[in-house]
Amino acid sequence: MKKIFTILGIAFASVLMNAQVTIAQVYVAGGNTGATYNRDYVVLFNKTGTAVDISGWSLQYGSATSTAAWSGKVTIPGGASVAPYSYYLVGFAGTAAVGAALPVAVDFDGGMGGVNMGANGKVALMDNSTTINGAAPTGAIDFVGMGTANANEGGANAPAGTTANAIFRANGGCTDTNNNSADFALAAATPMNSTSATNVCASLSVSDTKNIQSLNFVKNSFVKNNEIVFGSDVKDVKVFNMFGQLVKETSVKQNGTVSVAELAKGNYIVTGTVNNQPVSQKVLKD
Repeated sequence: MKKIFTILGIAFASVLMNAQVTIAQVYVAGGNTGATYNRDYVVLFNKTGTAVDISGWSLQYGSATSTAAWSGKVTIPGGASVAPYSYYLVGFAGTAAVGAALPVAVDFDGGMGGVNMGANGKVALMDNSTTINGAAPTGAIDFVGMGTANANEGGANAPAGTTANAIFRANGGCTDTNNNSADFALAAATPMNSTSATNVCASLSVSDTKNIQSLNFVKNSFVKNNEIVFGSDVKDVKVFNMFGQLVKETSVKQNGTVSVAELAKGNYIVTGTVNNQPVSQKVLKD
């Protein structure tokens, strides 16, 4: 996988392995005046069907203008792993006096008085605990530059976070085009942890499409009448928006329907289990 970074206006390339674990969400304003939550956090996501051991990995933060040693780091403890298609919540700094406590438990607590991230800055996921030195990391598992940061993937930054909004990687953490601007968008901060609903990444290649058709999963990927129609008995139907937030959950019988009348027009990911096989498909609600 080729990662393109912009450093002080100069682009260069660094060849890295395809990321099994992505940075799915970053909330940077925890504990600030008017903040929704009382601490910063980062949500990691395992986009594969196999658990990933993240023992000894680190999440590191650098200011928007840093060109030397980065200012913050938390190291994941031994024995930590991220289950298939699951999330892992890392808590960062904040103040208990401003904002609500996170509604779900952190999987690893970096300390309320630990790394304090800014809206304009850089976050990198590394498979080691060596402090990053320079504007951009070398060999990062994943990396995002926010706001006015001097480095990024793909030549353009993700938006800066706010007191109410986190930055979200599209498709619940699945989308990784190696362009921060294209991959991330702002939405209401919604921390997710290892107990949150799994998100089987939709990848509609030719073979995947044939598999979906043979299982007779969603019959109308273009939803015109507010109802998704299913061609088989489907267990654990989940509908996610493109920020990875679960917006609907049910089970259906063959030729059954699920109403999505309450949802806005746009793209969604539908997941479920057909004949004990996990299936996912993108749908467009008109």
